[in-house]
Amino acid sequence: MLQGPKRFIYQTAVNFWNHIVLLGVYPTMPFIEARRTMLLNLLSLPCIPFMISYCIINAFQGRYLLSALNAVTTSTAVAVLLLHKYRMYLSARIVLIFFSVVLYTFTGLYFHNGAEYFLLNILVVSVMIYDNKWVIGCLSILILSAFLLIIFMPQSWYLAPPVPQQREWTNVAVSLVSMIIALLFFKYIQSDYQEEIEKQRQALLAMNKDKEKLFSIVAHDIRSPLSTLESLLDMFQKGQYPRNDMEEAAATLHQKVSQLGGTLDNVLRWSTRSMKGIQTRPRHFLLAPVMSEILLFFELVIQQKNMQVDVQVPVSTALFADRDQVSVILRNLFSNALKFSYAGGKISVTAWQTEEQVFIRIVDDGVGMDMQQLKTLFTSQQQPAYGTTGERGAGIGLLLCHEFTELNNGTITVESAPENGTTFIIQLRRGDIPANEPAAANEPTAAN
Repeated sequence: MLQGPKRFIYQTAVNFWNHIVLLGVYPTMPFIEARRTMLLNLLSLPCIPFMISYCIINAFQGRYLLSALNAVTTSTAVAVLLLHKYRMYLSARIVLIFFSVVLYTFTGLYFHNGAEYFLLNILVVSVMIYDNKWVIGCLSILILSAFLLIIFMPQSWYLAPPVPQQREWTNVAVSLVSMIIALLFFKYIQSDYQEEIEKQRQALLAMNKDKEKLFSIVAHDIRSPLSTLESLLDMFQKGQYPRNDMEEAAATLHQKVSQLGGTLDNVLRWSTRSMKGIQTRPRHFLLAPVMSEILLFFELVIQQKNMQVDVQVPVSTALFADRDQVSVILRNLFSNALKFSYAGGKISVTAWQTEEQVFIRIVDDGVGMDMQQLKTLFTSQQQPAYGTTGERGAGIGLLLCHEFTELNNGTITVESAPENGTTFIIQLRRGDIPANEPAAANEPTAAN
């Protein structure tokens, strides 16, 4: 391994190379344009020292015109890098192609130094950096004409001696190597582009899955209040409410509409947070207020089924998790307990905590599940079932519960048997009591 000054020099050289290759490339730049800019930088950078050395050698050997042409070629490579730095990409391409074609044609035609093979390199680069078929066609005709002119109609130049044959072979080798580098980079661009497309496809699939989950949450949260409103309005229409009870029923309607408004606010918050996919944002919060919101949410359903609900949640119980996701978990589990409980049944919610964990247990004495249902409970093979009064489930609620529990570093377990009810136990991380929500220690919250 490199150590000390050698490592420093190596790292400096690598950083300098990467800086030059990425010159003019910025984060919001289109993918293909960024790769094309990198390709021109990659070809221009080694051209600079190569042409400077030829400029010096030709000057010492008396080929002053060829030395001057080498200097112009060096300036062209530098100009391409500077134009990229100032984001003048079209100008950089025009400068590179125009001066390269003119210079390589002239030097190849009169000095016979193998520069015609650099023309083929420029042809390959032109095909890579342009999309317009007319531009590519015209450049191809121009460059190939210049190449054939040099091959079949070489000119003699009496102002300077011809370059040695070794120089010609060196230029041919360098031009061919540059062409290989350009083709390899083009292949890299293609594979990199395919990888980028695949990443975007996977991200799109993930966003679609998150969208489906969000729609399920929206449907689940809005369906209950709307069902209640529909039931109340149907009773109004049929005259099943005595005149004396109309005022109380109107108050109930107002309450349910307010709940629906709150639900829509939650949905809006969810959609805003989840525009880039469902995100888990844990924080410290108390469990008791969440349970109170859930009981209020299902209050009318509890009354309609004449359910007995026993909640034993100490007010000092705090969680460290995403509050919205925990609310979805508990709302789904409590909704299922109501749905699959017989009228007049009992549901109990109990919470207790250890030094690091909080356990929440939801128990009902409803229809229960058999072993086959338990095996597919948290999978996509789960089949939606009807509740005891014909309530229809979507079949995705428990999948969300399982996923959200895992996203919050928790676990969820279930025990059930046919006609013996179901018990869910959720284990989540214990949190600290928020400073703005003081709670009396060991004081339980109960509701019946």
